[in-house]
Amino acid sequence: MTISNRRNRIKEIITSQVICKQEELAKVLNDEGYSVTQATVSRDIKELGLIKIKDLETKKSKYSLPKAKPAHEVTDEKVITLLKTFIISVEAAKNLIVVKTLTGNGSACGMAIDKLMPEGVVGSIAGDDTLLIVTHDDETANNVVDYIKEIVEL
Repeated sequence: MTISNRRNRIKEIITSQVICKQEELAKVLNDEGYSVTQATVSRDIKELGLIKIKDLETKKSKYSLPKAKPAHEVTDEKVITLLKTFIISVEAAKNLIVVKTLTGNGSACGMAIDKLMPEGVVGSIAGDDTLLIVTHDDETANNVVDYIKEIVEL
């Protein structure tokens, strides 16, 4: 199951159910066969731009889809396509991540990673064909590497 499939399913779930917490959404997804952690759900919520609104029946805050974005905005699909096209390899070294790209595309991939901003990323520095991503700790770096590899299907 791809990230896109999972995120589409999240949209369906939050429009048909009252989901108040990330843990609730993770449970529903896991029950449906999506293997997700709370951190994955948190990233998905951020990337989908989900907002919290008050449910009129329960009076609780629940997740909802955001208002439509302007057509000129960079979409996650465009960002993912860019990453798939230009990333050659991704490797963690302690709390650092080294991303090798095709020549001349380090900055573009840096912009794309900054747009996705996986949880735990402190920042990134781009060169011509290399991107250095700094995370809070070694475990986070490994999680971000897995996330990037999942996106670019490495």
